[in-house]
Amino acid sequence: MSDFDSEEVATRLREEIARQRLSRARLAENARLSISTLEKTLSGRRRFTLATVVRLEEALGASLRDEVAPQATGPSLAPAEMGSYARPAVRWIEGEYLTLRASFGEEGAVYAYRTEIRWSAAKGHLVFAESNRVDATFEQAGFVSMPHLSGHTYLMTSEEGQYRMIMLGRATREARMFGLLSTLQVGQGSQLVPVSCPVALVPIGQIEEPVFGLVRESDERGAEYRGVLDAALEADYCRLRR
Repeated sequence: MSDFDSEEVATRLREEIARQRLSRARLAENARLSISTLEKTLSGRRRFTLATVVRLEEALGASLRDEVAPQATGPSLAPAEMGSYARPAVRWIEGEYLTLRASFGEEGAVYAYRTEIRWSAAKGHLVFAESNRVDATFEQAGFVSMPHLSGHTYLMTSEEGQYRMIMLGRATREARMFGLLSTLQVGQGSQLVPVSCPVALVPIGQIEEPVFGLVRESDERGAEYRGVLDAALEADYCRLRR
């Protein structure tokens, strides 16, 4: 038995990959691991060994394990600027979601990837991390704000003063969440242009064999994914105005 939780390590590893903008191939090379080993451990098909974790920590320059028992670390409430929520009140949101957003480059297409939301015992608040993105270099990781006054949930990425935000309305009975994503898109040359689009988070267990990546309307899951995403505007979870 190891002194760490393999699933916790995988989640933290995905966060660091997103935060440091690393490709999995480069990380595997730096950690002296095969890309196959890295992919299997991240997907849960193989447990992490202590030797693998140590190599990854050295390559990342970051810890993937709690140094002390989780119950002895971190505050009992999230910071006031995140909504002062306690874990028992937000357990319902923890889990993995199929995330759908409109494609920025192809009309009618939907971009699909995975988002995991979990409680960080060390930090004392919810965190999230993205994975299964085709453009893995841009995978995001950050903190979750849940202020009581608005009833909305905010997935925030903050990197050297730059912010990217997903604002989600109250969950449906099926625990699905809809809202608006605001980020930066590469424009002409090196120019970055603010862009927003509807977004949907669906508990991944509700989708049989989810497909990730760019899904066009003509693809097998195209109509299904488009129907889910369209609910964001049709049910008034967000509005786009000019």
